[in-house]
Amino acid sequence: MSIRNSSRRRLLLQAGAAAAVQVVVRPASAQEAPALATVVAQFAGPQRVREGRVKLEIAQMVDNGNVVPMRVTVDSPMTAADHVTEIAVFNEKNPQRDVARFQLGPRAGKADVSTRIRLATSQQLVALARMNDGTVWSDSVDVIVITAACLETTTSS
Repeated sequence: MSIRNSSRRRLLLQAGAAAAVQVVVRPASAQEAPALATVVAQFAGPQRVREGRVKLEIAQMVDNGNVVPMRVTVDSPMTAADHVTEIAVFNEKNPQRDVARFQLGPRAGKADVSTRIRLATSQQLVALARMNDGTVWSDSVDVIVITAACLETTTSS
């Protein structure tokens, strides 16, 4: 019986070591998504991101990250002389940093967009609005997610 127990222990140790190697190696080989600050800077280009004019409305605590209502409004008269051309929302920890992008023009009437999104885990969201004069305005919200969504699973073949 001791030979059988010894073989079983050895097999379990080898399986455990193989699983540990897989867990350690996978994140190192996975391509890291760019940091939130990087995607915000890419969107803004040479413009300085200013706080204000944008209001990101999302619950600060959500039970389920699979369906999270979100709304972005921008203080703008939406005239030919002064209007929002683009609204973008980025996240800190989802596998993809882009949450949503909306193209607008003066004929939109209001700079007010809403949708439902998925959140992988608790994280910060940033809403940006580009105006027709090139300025970029922002608002950010930290969201706590109780039950995560967007989790990537792998299968071995």
